[in-house]
Amino acid sequence: MRRFTTAALVAATLGAGTLTAVPAKAQGETPHGPALGLAHCTATACHFDVPPGLYDVQVLLGGDGAASSTAVFGETRRALLPETAVPAGERVARHFTVDVRTPEGEPTGPAGLGGLDLMLGGSAPALAGIRVTPARHARQILLIGDSTVCDQPGDPYSGWGQQLPRYLRKGLAVANHADSGESTVSFLQNPLLWPAVEARIHRGDLVLIQLAHNDKTTDAATYRANLEALVAGVRAKGGEPVLVTPIVRRWFNADGTLNNNTALLVNGLGVDHPAVVRSVAAEHDVPLIDLTARTKALVEQLGTEGSKALYLTSEKRDNTHTSVRGATAYAELVRDELLAQGLVPEGLVRVG
Repeated sequence: MRRFTTAALVAATLGAGTLTAVPAKAQGETPHGPALGLAHCTATACHFDVPPGLYDVQVLLGGDGAASSTAVFGETRRALLPETAVPAGERVARHFTVDVRTPEGEPTGPAGLGGLDLMLGGSAPALAGIRVTPARHARQILLIGDSTVCDQPGDPYSGWGQQLPRYLRKGLAVANHADSGESTVSFLQNPLLWPAVEARIHRGDLVLIQLAHNDKTTDAATYRANLEALVAGVRAKGGEPVLVTPIVRRWFNADGTLNNNTALLVNGLGVDHPAVVRSVAAEHDVPLIDLTARTKALVEQLGTEGSKALYLTSEKRDNTHTSVRGATAYAELVRDELLAQGLVPEGLVRVG
């Protein structure tokens, strides 16, 4: 893949079906710096040498010779744009805002390549143009969570936070700071985790908190106190905390229900994690996304066989971690709750 320094940035423009690269100052200059374009792309990917921050991306999709169908992914396998079909000879513009950071995936994982990396997917990808500029007024949705939320580095795993960006438009970005293996205890103690999130919160940002799967030995008082500390910390920075109950484990009873401690995240000390989360939300007037209830309903509806596709049951004999399909379905549930509770504007959310 070709790589460019900021001294050689160019912007690409589309004219009469032909792509032409011109100097940034001649055509791609913005009030906040040069716009980056197709000169930074190959047929399947783009790389932009930009510093950490939020960036607005406009893609122009479509090809001349045949119909196309293109999805866009970025950084560590984040879904940024759902697959979009375009008839032959036509062009469709789509916009999104992406978070660029180091490390680019899990906070305790490898640094990654640096800059912004975008990958094209879909059944027949075709990129006719692209424009990347620094985001000026974007709002963040910061995520605090574990392996069921994080940007998973490899197939077949995927966290729901990794799929959430596909449902958002320009002006609203996901900053996923979820990390595999974390509990409320470890997330607060690790300087790469809570302190890093705390430093990024701006007034009006949402901070979604889903931690429970790894609080296996955390007593009820400590678990509650840790959730309260996270809520207070977010509010102290001017952000808006949102408590999220954990996704269920796919652990069925003989009658086809998930009404058991394993599925519903009750730990070995008898701590009912979803119940504690609901209680803290009610006591401290925090918006609640009851993802336990929503995922339970979906898994039970699909049944013992149909629900296998949501998890890694067949691939890894894993009924805790989700597949891309499951993570996408659960991200959609989160999106629906964000909309239903008025936590994000309708105009910044994709519903199709």
